[in-house]
Amino acid sequence: MTNPWKLYQSRPAQVLGFHGTEKKTVDELISGGTDHLKKSEGKFEWLGHGIYFWENDPQRGLEWAQNGNPKSKIKNPDVVGAILDLGLRLDLTTRTGLDEVGQAYKTLESAYAKAGLALPINDGGEDRFKRELDCQVIEALHSIRLERGQPRYDSVRAPFREDKELYSGAGFHRRNHVQIAILNRDCIKGYFRPIKKQ
Repeated sequence: MTNPWKLYQSRPAQVLGFHGTEKKTVDELISGGTDHLKKSEGKFEWLGHGIYFWENDPQRGLEWAQNGNPKSKIKNPDVVGAILDLGLRLDLTTRTGLDEVGQAYKTLESAYAKAGLALPINDGGEDRFKRELDCQVIEALHSIRLERGQPRYDSVRAPFREDKELYSGAGFHRRNHVQIAILNRDCIKGYFRPIKKQ
């Protein structure tokens, strides 16, 4: 499927992203002791494989470091900021992005059916943290684009509804957020230590 709106998939602006991690990692990034954060490449990554950031939300990044990491407990939680140029992005706040993900799902579903296999599922209770199906769909989308000779996406961006209602009957939830997965490390223009202003 060709995309007549591809002109609008690149935004000429930078955003701030925040990543919760060990204080030692933050110190190394700020001092230049290490170049980049590591890519998350597990099978439950919501937006596929990439370096994950909370868009414009250092508090949420720190909260995740303090008690949200299901893979391994972070001993000395901290948060690092990054200046991000999202480049060519798959944006799941747009109809174009959602349509492309929907098409990738159909292709993946067909491949699994031909192989006589059941599709993986998203699981993990109310918050549905184990997003194996979503991860495979996004990764399939990247493979489909490569097969078609389309350019690689530099980033993936999506909103997520998370946690309980903010108040009774609300359409907002306590931990709603926008998450960014950076696929191309060149999109990370620099790291910084967020300023806490009282």
